[in-house]
Amino acid sequence: MSEDKAGDRQIYKLFIEAPIETVWNTLVKTDEVLPFFFGAVCDTKDGLKPGAAMRMITPDGKYASVVGEVLEFSPPHRYAHTLKFTQWEDAPCTVIYELTEAPGGTEFSLITENVPAGTRTEKSMAQGGGFITQNLKSLVETGKPAFSGKMVMALGPLMGMFTPKACRIENWPLEN
Repeated sequence: MSEDKAGDRQIYKLFIEAPIETVWNTLVKTDEVLPFFFGAVCDTKDGLKPGAAMRMITPDGKYASVVGEVLEFSPPHRYAHTLKFTQWEDAPCTVIYELTEAPGGTEFSLITENVPAGTRTEKSMAQGGGFITQNLKSLVETGKPAFSGKMVMALGPLMGMFTPKACRIENWPLEN
């Protein structure tokens, strides 16, 4: 995996040994636990499309960790959305996923933009980029998340008791 940081833009890029459609279909699953998204479920009202509200929720539906709006959805090459962590007051940032067909697989890039400098969001995004890309790669290539993803999945149910009240699902309705 390569990382590139320029100004307020961070890029995590790697090669996944799988067809672009397989990578895309794994990335954009909704209503299913996604180990590469820290064991969350991508929840929407009417699917992923520009202008749609989305949120990442716990499998039991009690908490939302992330909320956002789909900015672009161009299968199977580009998906972009805003991102705001529900536990902090930080301003939202932008997350972009770019997929490019390549011999033997797919070039995958996770790009973050406009991450508020000096915030908890910035720290979390810097740690999360590598986790997301490595676990997506492992899941697509082997059918299983990397060790870090397995640990998050195992510890997820225990983390509920430490989740701030601000993250309760009723505080983050899906609105378009």
